[in-house]
Amino acid sequence: MAEKRVGVIGFPVEHSLSPIMHNAAFAALGLRDWLYDAMSIPPDILRLGLREPMQHGYVGINVTVPHKEAIMQFVRPDDTAKAIGAVNTIDFRTGIGANTDADGLLKDLAANGVEIADARVLVLGAGGAARAAVYGLARAGATVAIVNRTMKRARRLVKQLQDTAGIRGLQVMTLDEAASWGMSLIVNCTSVGLHPHITQSPWIVGLPFPTEVTVYDMVYRPANTALMQQCVAHGGRAIGGLGMLARQGAIAFELWTGLEPPIAVMMDALRSVLENKGEAKGEG
Repeated sequence: MAEKRVGVIGFPVEHSLSPIMHNAAFAALGLRDWLYDAMSIPPDILRLGLREPMQHGYVGINVTVPHKEAIMQFVRPDDTAKAIGAVNTIDFRTGIGANTDADGLLKDLAANGVEIADARVLVLGAGGAARAAVYGLARAGATVAIVNRTMKRARRLVKQLQDTAGIRGLQVMTLDEAASWGMSLIVNCTSVGLHPHITQSPWIVGLPFPTEVTVYDMVYRPANTALMQQCVAHGGRAIGGLGMLARQGAIAFELWTGLEPPIAVMMDALRSVLENKGEAKGEG
């Protein structure tokens, strides 16, 4: 039985939880000939690092930081990847690079019963994760405003999505302005609050926190971030980012295998490893 290999490249990549969730999914479906591993590839040898798994029979790979943008020149990005400006999944059989982050976010919001059409959504951050989020949310019918530490970068995001995807009507605000904007959903696309900096929040201390909003924090280490705690303290609902991690990975899993991914198995595997690390419960 010929082994079918997939994996993730990044630098560093040792922290990636993707091997855990994908290999758990392969085991659950009895795919004993499939294996997912991690490869640390420095940026200065990215092209060579991409060629190696291709020449050694890999079906495809995931791409994580810092390679998501640079790798676009070596593959054929699909329309979503072009619009977002980043690739996180490659199928070597077709040479196509995809971006599963936007759909992963939307699928997890839907799974949690969060309505997006006609909603006012505040996105915190203006990096790659924010581009994917804004792209997905706007296309799903939300009115989106962006807050970032530097407004110039937020405006650059707006222009990029206007140029690459024809998305219009995006707003850029300060956090002070956003506090009274009247959104129903806040999506944190920054790394503020990520383990081990678990006491930090992207919401400035002293600024009134909106009441009865939903917060979706892409940070999943810890499971209950400081931002999520602020939200709940003000009568809101908080959702962590573990589901997005699983669901964006599940889209890649289906792309490679043609099989429906076992989402529950993937999420249980992620929770298990985080609990063993003492991070799933917000421990320091």
